[in-house]
Amino acid sequence: MVHLSEAQEKLKKYREDNERKSKEVLELWDSSVKHKIKQLGNDRYLVLEQVLIAACDCNRIDVAKVCLQMLLNKFPDSLRVRRLAITILEAEEKYDEALESLDKLIKADETNAQTRRHKVAILKAKCQISEAIKELVEYLKKFMVDQEGWQELSNLYLLEGEYAKSAYCMEEMILHNSQNHLYHQRNADIRYTQGGAENLELARAHYSYAILLNPNNIRALYGLYLTARSLMSSQKNNQTKKNTFKKIATLSLKRVEHMYSEKKQLNKKNQLYVLETLMGSLHLSLN
Repeated sequence: MVHLSEAQEKLKKYREDNERKSKEVLELWDSSVKHKIKQLGNDRYLVLEQVLIAACDCNRIDVAKVCLQMLLNKFPDSLRVRRLAITILEAEEKYDEALESLDKLIKADETNAQTRRHKVAILKAKCQISEAIKELVEYLKKFMVDQEGWQELSNLYLLEGEYAKSAYCMEEMILHNSQNHLYHQRNADIRYTQGGAENLELARAHYSYAILLNPNNIRALYGLYLTARSLMSSQKNNQTKKNTFKKIATLSLKRVEHMYSEKKQLNKKNQLYVLETLMGSLHLSLN
């Protein structure tokens, strides 16, 4: 059995490091904290919240409800505690009740971003993607600098096959942080999937910038290869442009091969086999 003070320190470290560690938290609760919770002083309320969330993660609803009742006894009118009650409803898959409670919280405080995001998460869990998109759009009208919100909206649009709208969300993210190579790579992926000469040119530009920001981004290198190959085969481009795209494809392929060789994960024969597989028998002549 872990001593109470040691258990308290571990739980505090999990919170400070922003780690869920749900299984470990419940083990500490069962072995050391449960019957001595009052000895933790004011720290016990943070511990109760931490244990409640861990219990929901591990489907220990009985433990979660015990923690919730203790918190309600101390903070009967707290919006934060009411959100925890909704978390329990969500863990029990009582989504309609959870949404009803969230709507009441939103009506009470329309500026609470966490509550609105929680509602989007529940709608997504119910596979109501169009409703989740609508709610997230309204949320982003009020909280336009939330990069995670734009990223989630982009993902939701992809689920609906709305590539143009998904790309728009990625452009918003790039405006917030233009030096993030993953944002450029993601935008390029979407543009390449859309297809068409204009989108392929945009994909090439964003893949190139992603590589400039991070030369070891192998996905961007491979994407640049595929994009250059598609542009090279386009009838709209003249021979000069086709030669340029051929050079881009060649350099991208050589860089990918070099990265595999550097890591020494495969022997030379296997490296070539993997590269040929990645290229999907595209039969691009690089000579």
